[in-house]
Amino acid sequence: MKKYLLITLLLTATLFGTSYAAFAGTTPDPTGDKTGTISDVTAANPGHPTLYEIGDQAGHNKIAINMMWVLITGFLVMFMQAGFAMVESGLTRAKNVAHTMSMNMMVYALGMLGFFISGFAIMFGGIGPLGTLGGFSGLSHEISISLFGHPFGLFGLKGFFLSGTYDVGVFGLFLFQMVFMDTTATIPTGSMAERWKFSSFAIYGVLVGALIYPIFGNWVWGGGWLAQLGTNFGLGHGDVDFAGSSVVHMTGGVLALVGAKMIGPRLGKFNKDGSSNAIPGHNIPMAVIGTFILAFGWFGFNPGSTLAGEDLRISIVAVNTMIASATGALAAMLYMWWFKTKKPDPSMMINGMLAGLVAITAPSAFVNVQSAALIGLISGVLVIEAAFFIERKLKIDDPVGAVAVHGVNGLWGVLSLGLFADGTYGAGWNGVDGAVKGLFYGDGGQFIAQVIGGITNIVVIGALGWIVFKIIDVTAGLRVSAKDELEGLDVPEMGIEGYAGIKMDKNAETPLSY
Repeated sequence: MKKYLLITLLLTATLFGTSYAAFAGTTPDPTGDKTGTISDVTAANPGHPTLYEIGDQAGHNKIAINMMWVLITGFLVMFMQAGFAMVESGLTRAKNVAHTMSMNMMVYALGMLGFFISGFAIMFGGIGPLGTLGGFSGLSHEISISLFGHPFGLFGLKGFFLSGTYDVGVFGLFLFQMVFMDTTATIPTGSMAERWKFSSFAIYGVLVGALIYPIFGNWVWGGGWLAQLGTNFGLGHGDVDFAGSSVVHMTGGVLALVGAKMIGPRLGKFNKDGSSNAIPGHNIPMAVIGTFILAFGWFGFNPGSTLAGEDLRISIVAVNTMIASATGALAAMLYMWWFKTKKPDPSMMINGMLAGLVAITAPSAFVNVQSAALIGLISGVLVIEAAFFIERKLKIDDPVGAVAVHGVNGLWGVLSLGLFADGTYGAGWNGVDGAVKGLFYGDGGQFIAQVIGGITNIVVIGALGWIVFKIIDVTAGLRVSAKDELEGLDVPEMGIEGYAGIKMDKNAETPLSY
C-alpha cells in the first residue's frame, strides 16, 4: 500500500510541476543553450538594447570574467599556506610542530597587515591603469630618478592602508598580490625552523610584507627600473617574471639563506670536524600531502598571473606548470636513487617537485611544453646539488631545503625564461613591441635583462634581509635558548604541545608511543 501511495505522489508531483511550468510560461533549459538572452542585457528599454548598451554589457562581462578568475586563483594561492605548513612541519621534528605550524599560520596575518599598511603602495602605487581589471588609473604615483637620460622607477606612493583606492579592480589586485607576498614571507620559516624565537619571527612577519618584498616587486611588476630595461636600454622586454620565480620565490630564498646563516645551525647538526648529521623529519606523509596542496595551489599561482580569465594562454601555462613539476620530481628521485644515496628519497622527491614548480613559475607563459619539461628536469638535479652544497660546503643548516628549492631554482627560473622564451606570447610586455623571446630564439638582450634581475635580487634582498635580521637580533634576539631548543619549542615558546599525550624521547626526538 505504501509503495503505491509513493508512486502516486511522485506522479502527481511530476504532473503538477509540468503543468505549473506550462501555466507559468517557463520552459526548463537542461542544456543551458537558451539561458541568457537579449532580455538579460541591461537596457533602458528591456529586451531592446541599443548597440552602445550591448557593447557596454560586453565590456562589463569581460572585466567580470577577469575579476572572477583573479579572485578564484587568489583563493587557490591562499590555500597554499596550508601546504607550506604541512611540508615544513612534516620535514622537521615532532617536538617543534606547534611552533612551526604557528609560524606558518601567523605569517599570513602579519605579512598581510604589513602589505596592507605600506607594502601594496610601495609595490603598485605607481603601476598605472589596471587594464584587465577595469582600467582604474589612480595608482600613478611612482617615485623615479633620472639616470643616463632615462627614468628609473624606485617605489610607489599611492595606496597606503588602501586609502584612495576604493575600486573593485584595486581590491582584486590587492588580494591576489597579497597571497603572493605571503608565499615569500613563509619561506624563511622553513630554513630557520626549530630555533627561531617566535617574538622575533613576528617582527619579521610584518616587515617582510611592509617593506622587503614590495621593493623588488615594484622594480619588476610595478613598472620600476628592472621592468624598464627594455624601453630604456633595449634589453629585450626588460626583466620579465610572469608569476614570481624571482619576485616571490627567489626573494624568499635569499631571505631564507641570510636568516639561516645568521641564526646558526640547530644544535647537533654539525660535528667538530665540520661533518653534518642528518636530522630526519617526523612525518613524511604530512609533507607529501602538503606538497600536493602546493601543486594544486600552483594552478592559481601561475595561470592566475594572466590576471585575465579571457586570456586563453591559461591552458598553456597550466600544462607547462604541471609537466615541470612532474619532471622535477622524476629527476630528483632518479638522481638520488642512482647517484647519491641509492634510495629514492621521498624528501627529495618532494623538493624536486617543488623545485620544478618554482623554476617554471617565471617562464610558464612564454615557453613551449618541451622546454617546460627540460626546465623541470634540470631543477630536479639542481635542487639536490644545491642542498648538499649549502649544507656541506657553506655549513648552513636549512631543515627543509628552502634555499635550494626557492632561492636556487627561483634564479634558474628567471634565467630559463631568458633562454627558452619562444616568441609566441607577451606582445607589448613592459611597453616593448613584439613577443618575448629568449637567447635560443634570437634575443640575447632578454637573457642579459634576466641576469641583471637575478643579480639585483641577490644583492638588494640579501642586504635588506641582513639589515632587518640584524636589527631584530640586536633588539629582540633571533634565537631561542639552548635549553628550549633541546626540549622542543612547543611548550616554552607556544605554551602548548603539538602532540598532546604522546610520550617523546628527547634524545631520539621522535614519538615513542600513542
